[in-house]
Amino acid sequence: MAYTAAVITVSDKGYRGEREDTSGPALCRILKEYGYAVIYTALVPDEAELICPELKKCADELKVSLVLTTGGTGFSPRDITPEATRSVLERETPGIPEAMRAESMKITPRGCLSRSIAGIRGRTLIINLPGSEKAAKENFLAVIDPVGHGLEMLSSAGSADCADSPAKAAIK
Repeated sequence: MAYTAAVITVSDKGYRGEREDTSGPALCRILKEYGYAVIYTALVPDEAELICPELKKCADELKVSLVLTTGGTGFSPRDITPEATRSVLERETPGIPEAMRAESMKITPRGCLSRSIAGIRGRTLIINLPGSEKAAKENFLAVIDPVGHGLEMLSSAGSADCADSPAKAAIK
């Protein structure tokens, strides 16, 4: 099943035209390669008053299956994407950012500094990714397969089939 997606870049410098956004377009390319229909993109500054309405628009109005944010997940005082995201979520999905950080730690010890979160609003999955193109791609690719299964579960009327695994086969 093809899912819809949106990419929201959160960057003061990008918004002011002082830096080219490369992470947003890179994520769009990956999404398209994996069969997602990217139906919305946005570039906003690090302001909760602007981030939250974009997330709500994607989930509530556009009914996008997957929203990726890039930027605003670090330690800078202006990095507030996780806090803005948390304020619009109905349920958090901590395993996704945990898996991303674990994979990042294999590449750089600084991977543990990401404050990314993920969660669900309605039937939309929202995932925060780092702002650098390299880190955004690495983090998203680390979870893209299980995210697909999560979207299947979110879009189903009941619950989706659990993935086949040796443990599941042993139960049968």
